[in-house]
Amino acid sequence: MARGHQKELAQQRNAKKNSGKKDGSSQKKAASAALVHQCTVCKSQMGDLKTYKQHFESKHSKLPLPDVLKEAA
Repeated sequence: MARGHQKELAQQRNAKKNSGKKDGSSQKKAASAALVHQCTVCKSQMGDLKTYKQHFESKHSKLPLPDVLKEAA
């Protein structure tokens, strides 16, 4: 029965150790909150206007720039 007692102790230690940890999805939430600009054509998300402008010029070069990107030039 010694192993059963060790198992209980290990479970208690792990529960105590994991109780202080945050939710694992918090990093995903923070990453998605950083994506503030959305492409008007393909709906992909970018973090800043510079990246958005580069994306738009490379992927949608035949279309006119949106007003948001014209102002940010």
